[in-house]
Amino acid sequence: MATLLDFRRRIRSVKNTQQITRAMKFVAAARLRRAQEAALAARPYAKELARVLRSTMSRIESPEHPLLAKRPEERILVIVLAGERGLAGAFNTNILKSAREFLRGKQGKKIVTIPVGKKGRDAMRKAGFEFAAEYVNVLARVDYGIAREIASLVTELYTKEEVDSVYVVFSEFKNVMTPLLTVEKLLPVEKITEGEQSEAEAASSQIDYIYEQPEEQLLNRLLPRYVETQVLRAMLESSAAEHAARMTAMEAATKNAGDVIEALTLHMNKVRQAAITKEIIEIVSGAASTA
Repeated sequence: MATLLDFRRRIRSVKNTQQITRAMKFVAAARLRRAQEAALAARPYAKELARVLRSTMSRIESPEHPLLAKRPEERILVIVLAGERGLAGAFNTNILKSAREFLRGKQGKKIVTIPVGKKGRDAMRKAGFEFAAEYVNVLARVDYGIAREIASLVTELYTKEEVDSVYVVFSEFKNVMTPLLTVEKLLPVEKITEGEQSEAEAASSQIDYIYEQPEEQLLNRLLPRYVETQVLRAMLESSAAEHAARMTAMEAATKNAGDVIEALTLHMNKVRQAAITKEIIEIVSGAASTA
């Protein structure tokens, strides 16, 4: 049976753990604020760039560009954005599960991956996937240079016809409690049909823009920038979602540690009361026997 000393040691150990989880929660909350601001700021730019690109494509009779070429999906490149570290609840597990489900639907195809994040890299390497490249320790502080490097690699592989399509699997930041697992098709860039347009997009597509540059020059500038922007947005969204998941997990761990401390303290008091009662009974019994 556990002694009072064992209970005190256990309570002290749980309190130390609680202090660590509370500190990690505050750190994640501070990082989340910055990551959330960056992700929210990138959304309007990415959305507007996509709208301008598709509006431009809709005004060109037969747009031709290597990044617009459609081929049968035999070789697929998948960019998987997972976390850099653990202690984030089910964040990494959910992303990798979503990626595996997506890849399971592409059985029979040649799959090449680009893992972004240490946890995704380790899991996909263990699963035996082929890597076109890998990027770790890049989501703690998202850098546009890394996003441009990934986008450049992706466009190069697609232009050389080494892959037929490119997808991005990441966790989009919705709010602190509920991330949104997303699988987006990055290449080839597809035109929006009339049925997929909202009223605002349909109205803006009717605006008659005047472009000074030739069609080929416009696409040469817009398409690579579009890929860079989408990769950067996915990285920012994934970073914010990871910090939110870690903050939530550490908050739950801190609360659970408090519950454990309360239960252990109650049990310790019961054991101490029982020991005191036993000692009193022994003293009274001894006094009665000598009387």
